[in-house]
Amino acid sequence: MSTQQRNETTRPVPGTGTRDGPSSLESGRGRTTIADVVVAKVAGMAAREVSGVYALGAGMGRALGAVRERLGGGTGTTVTQGVAVEVGETQAAADLNVIAEYGVSIPDLAAGIRRNVIDAIEKLCGLEVTEVNIVVDDLHLPGEEPPPEPQASRVR
Repeated sequence: MSTQQRNETTRPVPGTGTRDGPSSLESGRGRTTIADVVVAKVAGMAAREVSGVYALGAGMGRALGAVRERLGGGTGTTVTQGVAVEVGETQAAADLNVIAEYGVSIPDLAAGIRRNVIDAIEKLCGLEVTEVNIVVDDLHLPGEEPPPEPQASRVR
């Protein structure tokens, strides 16, 4: 991989070293980098662990993801569905689109998601999280079925 390609897809990640000293992910023997998609997956998994989160992603994005998975074009993007991250050398920010379960306090849910995402990114990636923005796009009602899955084509 060329230096230009590496810089576009990965960022150097500091560890827990002192501000002036080397981080635990950078040493005389090499440097560890973490791709943006890794941070997005960490954020997505952490958000889904919070009770009251029905799903991540907004309407059309979820529908397209379901079609992609059903047709075999899925690449594991469902973990990052509804998650966007911006990663710098020492910091990260995340934006999440959430579908909440009916009956859950949305402010409490957002606080729980924010806390879980920040903790996960800081522990697993060693990045300082500057912000976690949450948009509640929909509310899942009891007995409400997920949208019907598209029918598989009968012809090729």
